Amino acid sequence: MKKLYILSAAAALLISGNAEAIDSTGCGLGSMAWRGQSGPAPQVLAVTTNGTFGSQTFGISFGTSGCDPNGRITGGTQKMVFNFIENNMEQYALDASRGEGETLDTLAGILNVEKAEFAKKSQQYFAAIFPNDNVDAVYVTKQIFAMLQA
Repeated sequence: MKKLYILSAAAALLISGNAEAIDSTGCGLGSMAWRGQSGPAPQVLAVTTNGTFGSQTFGISFGTSGCDPNGRITGGTQKMVFNFIENNMEQYALDASRGEGETLDTLAGILNVEKAEFAKKSQQYFAAIFPNDNVDAVYVTKQIFAMLQA
């Protein structure tokens, strides 16, 4: 029995190395309890808590524990947009100011929205997305999602 616990712990550590690359464990009681902490251990604990208590299923069904019953499975869309903006912010700013360009097409694909509409909105909301030269990728990403809600 002792060997089983040791093997289980070793497997959890090996698996948790991959979990660190993912920024979110989703919604649920475990995600709320371990919110703001980083590293493999809190992520494993959050996922384990969610799985043990079934809080994600309940949360998604009833809109509790930070879950949205109308939410879309995105595979980390916000994180993908942030990573893209972080590496392509200057080009996105240029393309958004013109209302056309490769970065707009790529972002529209990531966001699963109509390319022409996204390009048009990016140009219309350019001043809100880039109010000055000192914006960072976090701000721009938040503004893009705010623009999509408008």
